[in-house]
Amino acid sequence: MNRRTTALSAAVALAAALALTGCSSDSDKPELKVSGAFMPQPVMDMAGGFLTITNSSGTADKLTSVTSGLSDDITIHETKNQKMQQVTSFDIPANGELKLERGGSHIMFMELKKQPKQGEKVDIELHFEKSDPIKVTLPVEAPNHNPKQH
Repeated sequence: MNRRTTALSAAVALAAALALTGCSSDSDKPELKVSGAFMPQPVMDMAGGFLTITNSSGTADKLTSVTSGLSDDITIHETKNQKMQQVTSFDIPANGELKLERGGSHIMFMELKKQPKQGEKVDIELHFEKSDPIKVTLPVEAPNHNPKQH
């Protein structure tokens, strides 16, 4: 009987350990990839940045800030009811994506240190709540460039 109790205790402990490891996937880092990044050539001393962040993991994350040598004043904005407003973060859902696109949510670069021209590239770094920062190169496109229209 003692052997049976020991085996049963071991089975219960193993089942509990397996259940706990199944739950621990929530603490895994999100797996983020960036695609479709671009910046329309600025026509004033400010510019927009657009890209898609895809999360292929079961853990959600948040885009919290963007940095770049192009500007010391970079914010993230959402557009609601045709009005732009600054936000502190954007949700990146588990197994989902965050689209920053013209007419919608986007990165805003104010007081540009230089005016990048079409064909040049702008380096930025995306900062997240959980993930390590991601460096992204934005190709500078025509001022009216909109991939949705292609």
